[in-house]
Amino acid sequence: MSKRDYYDVLGVKKGASAEELKKAYRAKAKQLHPDRNKDDPDSEAQFKEVNEAYDVLKDADRKAAYDRFGHAAFEGGMGGGPRPGGGAQGNADFASAFSDVFDDLFGDFMGGRQGGRQRAARGADLRYNLRISLEDAFNGMAKTINVPTSVQCGVCNGTGSEGGSEPTTCPTCSGMGKVRATQGFFTVERTCPTCSGMGQIVKNPCGNCHGAGRVQKDRALSVNIPAGVETGTRIRLAGEGEAGMRGGPPGDLYIFIEVESHKIFEREGTELHCRVPVSITAAALGGDIEVPTIDGGRSRVKIPAGSQSGRQMRLRGKGMPALRGGGAGDMFIELAVETPVNLTARQKELLKEFDELSEDNNPESSSFFSSVKNFWDSMKG
Repeated sequence: MSKRDYYDVLGVKKGASAEELKKAYRAKAKQLHPDRNKDDPDSEAQFKEVNEAYDVLKDADRKAAYDRFGHAAFEGGMGGGPRPGGGAQGNADFASAFSDVFDDLFGDFMGGRQGGRQRAARGADLRYNLRISLEDAFNGMAKTINVPTSVQCGVCNGTGSEGGSEPTTCPTCSGMGKVRATQGFFTVERTCPTCSGMGQIVKNPCGNCHGAGRVQKDRALSVNIPAGVETGTRIRLAGEGEAGMRGGPPGDLYIFIEVESHKIFEREGTELHCRVPVSITAAALGGDIEVPTIDGGRSRVKIPAGSQSGRQMRLRGKGMPALRGGGAGDMFIELAVETPVNLTARQKELLKEFDELSEDNNPESSSFFSSVKNFWDSMKG
């Protein structure tokens, strides 16, 4: 069967430009690729026919030979180089062409082709660790912090070029930001070593930023710390991170909160715990004590007579505020009955007298030692 005209195969007119040929080839190859036509047994042959046609017409010398002699230009030993798709050069050309088709077919799933140089590089995100007191976490606050970071160069306005001149297209990658190297049938794509993937180079670097488009500088930022934050809370300040390379968008600043431990209060989420020492007499007789609250105020708490160490009492709404609203937690008072020390002779005498009269006043001790006696008796049995 005679071969079809290569121009008809690609669906273009004779004399079409290189760009028109490439556009037509990519459309046809994408349409006829076997992976997209698994139910059509003729698609593979048609796909090969399209590749063969483009392989000839994209080369200026072979195209000229084909325009003059047709298919005979590559048969019977006539000039025009190797047969389409044959030899090392043919394989390299086909690999390059197939790479274009592969990018079109699977680009949507793998990030797509850039279609030009990479975007200006986005600046890095920054982290700032901020320590605050428990009182500040309770009330919330506005705090000014100094952040060492990279900011856009004011001399070149972030372009990296002296005098505001525009960067030029990288000659190595022609602005693509990537270079390709053919290895047999495959084409390997790498970041351009000349422009580091930017697609542009700066011929006259700015003397202030040396072509980077950004400079190091300490920035003073005002941060609003909401009430209720706790250790591990993260606050994001969009666009306050490191400036991008050559006018690229800035990164973000993340502020990580650490709430310092407190001398009086211990925090558990929105709850506060306060351990209050009380004397033996206050615990035995009962009474009122005054305890501090995190807002700087005072609350009176009634101690029931006969209170033991570890007894807890709740003060509703006196804890920490919830970070996103919803009221405040509670505060728990834990009693710690304190044993007196450095007793005088008279105090010791009174305590001994009290002990002699306290046979029935210690129910917990009586219960414990009764259980101990039963334990020992059972062991003897």
